[in-house]
Amino acid sequence: MEDQHNLDNIENTLADLETRRASLASDLGINDNEKEIKELQAAMEASDFWQDQERAISVSRRLEGMQKNKQKWLDLQLALTDSLDLAKMATVENDKAVLKELAEKATLFRKELDRLEAASLFTGKYDDRDALVSINAGTGGVDAQDWAQMLERMYLRFAERQGWKAEIVDRLAGTEAGIKSVMMKISGYRAYGNLKSENGTHRLLRNSPFNADGLRQTSFASVEVIPEIPATDIVIKDEDVRIDVFRSSGPGGQSVNTTDSAVRLVHIPTGITVSAQTERSQHQNKENAYSILRSKLAQLELEKKEEEEKRLKGGVVKAEWGQQIRSYWFYGNRLVKDHRSNQEDTNVEAVMDGEIDDFIAAYLKWHRDES
Repeated sequence: MEDQHNLDNIENTLADLETRRASLASDLGINDNEKEIKELQAAMEASDFWQDQERAISVSRRLEGMQKNKQKWLDLQLALTDSLDLAKMATVENDKAVLKELAEKATLFRKELDRLEAASLFTGKYDDRDALVSINAGTGGVDAQDWAQMLERMYLRFAERQGWKAEIVDRLAGTEAGIKSVMMKISGYRAYGNLKSENGTHRLLRNSPFNADGLRQTSFASVEVIPEIPATDIVIKDEDVRIDVFRSSGPGGQSVNTTDSAVRLVHIPTGITVSAQTERSQHQNKENAYSILRSKLAQLELEKKEEEEKRLKGGVVKAEWGQQIRSYWFYGNRLVKDHRSNQEDTNVEAVMDGEIDDFIAAYLKWHRDES
């Protein structure tokens, strides 16, 4: 009876979803976006557009991202309209097979609307920036290093699904398996705004493949996500930085491991240390290292500001970095659960293949409500 009730009401369900989609127009700034798209297109047609490469890349990525979001909006509008028309006919004809198919589509439409709604929550200063993602193996030995590599793949697959560019800036392989650490640069529209939800400690629970008895093992890996900051935003004094060069480690090309191409920067006032070694050119590694350092300094300032705001509001001053944010159960009732938003997904394979959109949307809503 419940299933029949749901089928009888599918027309109303789709109508409600269409009303919700239309009401989101102002929250998402659809009309304003259309105006900005035209302005960005006009800017790209200027003869001197590519003279400032950094600005040109930023503008072209923003335009591409906005056009992609607009197309998602239009596609959803068309799909909902078509489904609503079909539901009216199927209801009259009592076509249960079609009504059941439309009920399944309604679930997908609702998820897509949740993601579109989350797009209105990108209000952070650096949300539109590219992201620098660091993953470090924690407690758990070889299992933790293997876990760090699994997370690396998850974010690379997520970036690929978004049509973003991902590159490895620095990587340290594990002694037996996996990785000890990795730094990735992920470039795309609102890359940081999306991936900032991943900041924190990720816990894996599974039967260890590295244990002869297959004993249950708990492993940890920390993920740090910071926005990439342009050179014009943060000025670093030469006297504040110590530069070390060394031979790159790990697998690489012909000259990666045979020359002192790797670069390590130590920011003396803060003690922040960064390194880059994946490029064959010492100059390129130096540029990458400075880019990371600028981003870490900007993030440090943001954290100081947030802590001061919490102190003034009587909140907890302790930073959230290092807290366990999500758990992944690879045994029993397989499950991935975010401990902040309480978002859950039983399709562990899909999550590890980069399908983390629902976790990101849930985090953005949770963060809005907490703020």
